[in-house]
Amino acid sequence: MLIVKKFGGTSVADKERIFNVAERCIREYEKGNDVVVVLSAMGKYTDELIAKAREINPNPPRREMDMLFTIGEQMSVSLTAMALAKLGVRAVSLNAFQVPMNTTSIYGNARIKKVDTERIRHELEDRKIVIVTGFQGINKYNDYTTLGRGGSDTTAVALAAVLNADACEIYTDVDGVYTADPRLVPRARKLDTITYDEMLDLAALGAGVLHNRSVEMAKKYNVPLVVRSSLNEHEGTLVRGVAKKMERMIISGVALDENADRISVIGIRDQPGSAFKLFNVLAKKGINVDIIIQSIGRHGTKDIAFTVAHENLRDAMETLENSQDMLGFESLECNEDVAKLSIVGAGMMSNPGVAAKMFECLYNNNININMIATSEIRITVLVAVKDAVRAMNAVHDTFCLGD
Repeated sequence: MLIVKKFGGTSVADKERIFNVAERCIREYEKGNDVVVVLSAMGKYTDELIAKAREINPNPPRREMDMLFTIGEQMSVSLTAMALAKLGVRAVSLNAFQVPMNTTSIYGNARIKKVDTERIRHELEDRKIVIVTGFQGINKYNDYTTLGRGGSDTTAVALAAVLNADACEIYTDVDGVYTADPRLVPRARKLDTITYDEMLDLAALGAGVLHNRSVEMAKKYNVPLVVRSSLNEHEGTLVRGVAKKMERMIISGVALDENADRISVIGIRDQPGSAFKLFNVLAKKGINVDIIIQSIGRHGTKDIAFTVAHENLRDAMETLENSQDMLGFESLECNEDVAKLSIVGAGMMSNPGVAAKMFECLYNNNININMIATSEIRITVLVAVKDAVRAMNAVHDTFCLGD
């Protein structure tokens, strides 16, 4: 069997935890399995690199940030290879160039285009544990790129897909996927299984356990994912295509994303193509939007409001301000004091009244709804940051997710 194991930053935060990762990999290796390991940077090292960069330049070029970021993962993989050697097991560490891991050229948010497996397979045939840097790739200019925060999950799934791995195990500092963030909702319960679609929405909406693009890729290539803790031997959560039980609970989880800001475009022309032009301008800058609300047209204009990730707010505002004459709107407003609260569950499709139940819960707790977006398996609302955690706990209790 071939197993891909991905360990996050907390799993390799210090000497003791690096040796713990090494020992877990050795146990898998001693079963006769081939083992490929993907690592994140140690602890909060990426945050330290960001702080160092901003000491030099408050607005550093993205290409140079990607060059800087690669230090973290290269440190993790080399130290872990050294730990395995100390324990008597042959291992080799590889970075994005040595794999190689080919990506698009969008610095800070690149996407994987192709993974060359020849070097990895050669090392596996030589009975080595292969340790690969997560989060990073190389583009057509032979520059380093990064896959966005949490991108090591995507690296692991991509390797599992191209190597036809038997399993892809994602190790974190929690025991698996919970009905809500257990740090914010004490009554949150660990799930035994969850579908790709549910996990994809939870990840995209702020659940934080898995990178949403990794789940997207796992679904596309049918890679079975297991999320478990690196700090204990407990069973984790299996992420797969089909639910185990014939009858599912209506809601699988509640997610909170406080990294969301609202932009309102006031008085844009009420004519065909206005919305296209607006969002096309943002798309060309690589800025993703989520919740979108368009008002009813009046006096030849309409208002459009949407959310963007906090780190994209400045770029989005500057892009729109520079395009004001072309887009033809009157003014822009932004609100950073908001958070996205979402419920996710495949059971919503066959259970009417879920939205009403959520809205009643928020009303009973005197929490105002700023915006609403829905799909077949999720309902998302925008609420004030000050109400966000209280709203999350209330909704979690309303749907009895801790039972």
